[in-house]
Formats: sequence, structure tokens, C-alpha cells
Amino acid sequence: MKRSAQIAVIGAGGHAKVVISTLQAAGRHPAAAFDDDEGKWGSEILGVPVAGAITAVRDGEYDLGVIAIGNNSKRKEISATVTLEWITVTHPSAYVHPSASLGCGTVVFAGAVIQPETVIGDHAIVNTGATIDHDCGIGDFAHIAPGASLAGKVVVGEGTLIGIGSSVIPGIRIGSWITLGAGAVAVRDLPDKAVAIGVPARPTRGRNVNK
Repeated sequence: MKRSAQIAVIGAGGHAKVVISTLQAAGRHPAAAFDDDEGKWGSEILGVPVAGAITAVRDGEYDLGVIAIGNNSKRKEISATVTLEWITVTHPSAYVHPSASLGCGTVVFAGAVIQPETVIGDHAIVNTGATIDHDCGIGDFAHIAPGASLAGKVVVGEGTLIGIGSSVIPGIRIGSWITLGAGAVAVRDLPDKAVAIGVPARPTRGRNVNK
């Protein structure tokens, strides 16, 4: 019989360290982490053992899980191949307005702010100190990086990375699987699968490592 209280963390890198610390701060204590890097097997992250490859989760005694991998496309792949009940994790120091909605598997780190009527999809990341203002819509597998700021009524598509310290002015639509570069300022809508950098942000021909 499975132990339904057991939480599996998928991933054992630096991002997993922050996910685990967020779980612990919220009073939830994962039983094990899993990663395909054999060099990490048998080690520990903040007291949580790395128990083996990601495929081992399917054979283990886990019902609950969270994907602790920063790569957006990899989170999407894992969510489709690993069967767990994906939990939503919010750090106690984050502010999430009661009218906001967080999808399954989404993580919200320390100091983040999510304002009223914002809807965030599944397996998204709202990273340390990121701010999302009222009435925003954030797609599945998106990542709002540390210190990024979204004004009101911004829409961010599936799998998009809003880079560290970047900003988006009110009412802008950011397409799916975009990388908005660190420190960029989006002042106009951006198309799917673009890489946009600069102030103001403009699409470039750079390689999109996010997809």
C-alpha cells in the first residue's frame, strides 16, 4: 500500500534545493528526490536523500510530487510521463491574494507577490521576489524569474521564461515559449517562440534555449 503522505521531488539540482527549502518552510517534508544524474544518487539535499533516477518514482511508494527542474520544456515532458498527484507549493513569506488561482505543481518562492484575480497555470514557477500584479494570466510551465515584475493585465503564454529583473508594462501579451531576457522591458506584444532582449525588448535571432 502506498504511503499517501510521501512527497517525491523530481530533480536534484540547484532549483530543487530552493523547492525543497520552500516545502520545508511550508511545513511539508519530502521523502526523497530523484534525478537522472547518477553522480547525485546517494547524496542529500537539505536532508532529503536523492534516491535514484526519475523512472524510479514510478516504482516507489509515492502519491504526491513536485517537479523541481527549472527547464520549462523538461517540466512539461516529465508531467506527461510521471504519474503523481502534483502539489502546489507556496513559501510562507510570499503574498498570494485569496482571489488568485495557482495551478497544480506550481511553486511560489520566498518574497513573491501575486495580486488579485491573477490566474497561474500548472507547473509554473514564480521565483524569488517576483511580482505579478492584478488580473494577469500566466500559462502552464511558465517561469517568472527572480525579481521580474509584471504589471496588471499581462498575459504570459505556455512555457515562457520572463528573465531575471525584467519588466512587462500593463496589458501586454507575451506569447508561448518565449525567452524575455534578463533586465529586458516589454512595452509591446511579443510573438510565440521569440527571444526578446533590451530596453525596450525586441525579438532577436538568438537561439531560444527555453524550448
